[in-house]
Parts: sequence; C-alpha cells; structure tokens
Amino acid sequence: MTTRPLQDRHFRKLNYLRISVTDRCNLRCIYCVPRETLPRLAHTDILRYEEILRIVRIGVALGIDKIRITGGEPLVRKGLMDFLHQLQAINGIREVNLTTNAVLVGPFLEELHAAGVRRLNISLDTLRRERFARLAGQDCFDQVWDNILRAFDLGFAPLKINVVAMQGINDDELTEIAALTRQQPFQVRFIEYMPMGNPQLPNDPFISNEDVRRRIASLGNLEPVARGANDGPAERYRLAGAIGEIGFISPRTQHFCGDCNRLRLTASGHLRPCLLSDRELDIKAPLRRGADDRELTDMFIRAARAKPSRHQLGAECGQPVASQMNSIGG
Repeated sequence: MTTRPLQDRHFRKLNYLRISVTDRCNLRCIYCVPRETLPRLAHTDILRYEEILRIVRIGVALGIDKIRITGGEPLVRKGLMDFLHQLQAINGIREVNLTTNAVLVGPFLEELHAAGVRRLNISLDTLRRERFARLAGQDCFDQVWDNILRAFDLGFAPLKINVVAMQGINDDELTEIAALTRQQPFQVRFIEYMPMGNPQLPNDPFISNEDVRRRIASLGNLEPVARGANDGPAERYRLAGAIGEIGFISPRTQHFCGDCNRLRLTASGHLRPCLLSDRELDIKAPLRRGADDRELTDMFIRAARAKPSRHQLGAECGQPVASQMNSIGG
C-alpha cells in the first residue's frame, strides 16, 4: 500500500491525532457536561482498543507521530494501561500524552511513566476547595492537587495545568493561579471559554485572554518563551525569576487555525477535522464491515481535506457547535 503525507487543502501537514477513548467522566464540570442528562454511548458503540490501534497504524503510515489520549476522563476506561503500552510500541509514534482531571490518576502514575507517557495535561479551574466542588460536582480538590505534586516528583514534564477563565466564576483568582508558576515548575495555561453544546451555564462567561493578561499584570512583566518544535497553540511566557510558565490559548480572539496540525478520533469512531465544527466522518462503520487498509487510508485523507481553513466560532455568520465537549475529547 502506498501512502501520502497527510495534508489538508490549505497545505497544513497533519501529524497530531487526539483520541477520545470514552465519553464517560467521573466529574460533571459545568462548562463540559450538559444541563440535561444525555444518554451515554453504548459499549458496543465505542471503539474497541484493537480498532483504535488499527486506525492509529493507518494514521502513522500517513505521518501521524503525536498522540494525545482524552475522554471524557480516559482513566475511567478499563484496560487503558495495556492500551498505552501497545500504542507506544507502534513504530513511528514520537510521543503519547494524556489529558486528565487527575482525580483517578494517582494509582496509575508509575505505570503511565513506565508506558512512556511523560506529558500530562491536567484540568484545574480553581485552587479553592469549595469552588472546585461546585464547578466539578465533587469535592476532590485535595486529591487532584496531591496527584499533581506526585506526578512532578515522578518526573512527568511538562505538567500543564489547563484553566478555563470564566467571568463571574473563577476570574477573581486568575492572578493567584498564575502566581503558582513562581514556585512550581508548571505550565499554567489560560484557555478562553468555548461555547459548545448545552453546558450548565446560564450565560456566556467569556473573558478574553487579553483581559486575563491585564488581571495578572500585578505579578510583573511576562517575558516571552521561545517556541519549541513540538509546541501546541499556547503563547508561552515566564514571570521574571519564575520556575514555571504561563501560557495563553485564545481560540476566540486569536485563533491559531493557520497552524493547526490535528485531527480528532471520537470515542464513537468518527474522524473530526476541527474541534469547533460538527462535521465528522464515520470511520467505525467501514472498519467494522471489513474495510481494508486502503479504504481506511482514504478515510484519513478525506478527513484531512474536509478540514476548514478556520473555525467560525464568534464569526458573524458562525454556526453553533452542537457537540458536547465531554463527547469529543476537546
């Protein structure tokens, strides 16, 4: 089988695949989980690990070399460690990373490290225990924080702390969160809120990252950090004398679509060219009816060609995103 590098119609080379292994989560974060209870995917509708591995091998043949495992919360799915070991064994994969809420990660940290995972993205929108319980639906801040510190002790680096900045919800502690980087070697990344699906929010709590910068200006000047070859969309900075970094991911005010190098594979078996578009291609159906590698390769190429030049979130004629964040592994 001959393959071609994975490139979209706008000449962006796609080498990054984000894989949602489950739509289930142990938390109910207000901006992620919808107000109403939606039916979960049936187990038969979720891609089996062996199916994901086959899809990944097809992608690797087309130039995919970076994988991020997401959910829902990926650690609620049984057998994840064995799957990660098999994933790392695929020749051509340069790195496998994990996004988690860090509630369940404690008992798995040593095995994750042994499986070759070095980079963790951890969602943490507040440093206040009571507020954490309100935002996430469970009182487990201490458990999350202890697991973050333990992950650092075990050598996970970089540890990225993802913070969704929200007006009237956590904007009064953004400076406090940014100040963590003075004493901790974390990458604290402020992410602009993205309205998707039907979250548990009465209004749009959007704050621009420009506003976030103004709020944390009291901490001192932000010195730019040079971008690395494997960097994602975050603009990186460091406070003078700080051991950690502060990053800004601004999908609504400074979209980074021109440099986007990713596709997504949903737990339901769809290739999604853009997080902020509901367009998807069903790769599970041909896979389960016996498609050969050539047909699955064509699915990847079609998904790449369907990738838009940019998302329309916030645009005058933009279309709302109906998909729930917890179901597509944002």
